[in-house]
Amino acid sequence: MHISVALLLELGIILAFLGLLGTLARRFALSPVPLYLLVGLALGEGGIAPVPAAGSFVETGAGIGVVLLLLVLGLEFTVPEFTVSLRRHLPSAWVDLVLNATPGAVAGWLLGLDAGGILALAGVTYISSSGIIARLLGDLRRMSNRETPAVLSVLVLEDFAMAAYLPLLAVVAAGGTWQQALLGVLLALGAVVAALTMSYWWGHHLGRLLSHPDEEQLLLRVLGVTLIVSALAEAVHVSAAVGAFLVGLSLTGEAADRARKVLSPLRDLFAAVFFLAIGLSIPPDSLLPVLPVALLLAVVTAATKVASGWYAARREGAGRRGRLRAGTALIARGEFSIVIIGLMGTGHDRLGALVAAYVLLLAVAGPVITRFTGPRASGTKHSPRQGTPVP
Repeated sequence: MHISVALLLELGIILAFLGLLGTLARRFALSPVPLYLLVGLALGEGGIAPVPAAGSFVETGAGIGVVLLLLVLGLEFTVPEFTVSLRRHLPSAWVDLVLNATPGAVAGWLLGLDAGGILALAGVTYISSSGIIARLLGDLRRMSNRETPAVLSVLVLEDFAMAAYLPLLAVVAAGGTWQQALLGVLLALGAVVAALTMSYWWGHHLGRLLSHPDEEQLLLRVLGVTLIVSALAEAVHVSAAVGAFLVGLSLTGEAADRARKVLSPLRDLFAAVFFLAIGLSIPPDSLLPVLPVALLLAVVTAATKVASGWYAARREGAGRRGRLRAGTALIARGEFSIVIIGLMGTGHDRLGALVAAYVLLLAVAGPVITRFTGPRASGTKHSPRQGTPVP
């Protein structure tokens, strides 16, 4: 077997440097995510130190990274508890959609974009980054906060909305008929309903099948099934992240605790690769011409995300500080926005540059703003797994 020396060298230097940055960030009680994104920007095409040999590994590892982030996040909760939370936050989902898709649609219209471009920009400003926010909640030790179920409910409902949105966008961007768009949306929504139903009624059987006393076997079983489910979800235009999250929800009790323990180091490695990949996907020379528009759009939609998170956390019974933490946690945009631009195909370079600048601004600013909205709430908090207050 031939092993590329360039790949090993580039990857080794990258990981060692990310490790140093992570240590530095945590010394100041910050999330390392913004630093990883900036490193990716510096190493991408047109950056100061491109890494051509490591590029393909980073691209593949990024997909695994977001799957692992949502899998471990799902392990923090139970299906019945999260189903109740989702039902409670359906109004929050509508508020989130209206407040955050509207600025993108209006901006697209003012910029003179076509119908596909307007629809794409509305999706970009609407959808938060599940990957970044999942990591951020862990870094800041807010998983047990009262407002966290509201944040996660909004994120998952956004991902479910993407199941209908992405097929619609693909058809509109390709100039297809409304019948084709409707068929794609109905198929994707049917897949989401089926996945939720199976996870709710038969998820406990999955836990028994995957559980094993040997940690290696547990790791292989859980990761293997998660990747299969994620692939099936992606094949029917449902986010792979949603599939991974549902697998995590399905595991309960000791199996969930042990799975979280063996998967956490793997998640941390591939999560760093995922954040690096977002930065690598953005050409630095395309950012300056569109920076003023991107900055204005970022300011407006950061405010609307805070408003929608505030509303959702209020429905969860969180106090004023908790509502503010929930709102700022939702600011970051990331992986879905890049996917949306990828669906638009060629001929949308101006829109692609605008989205790249917008995503980078909020992917970096979001975690920083969230960090400085205050520490973990004091007083009574909810334990996600047990659903009971803890001191």
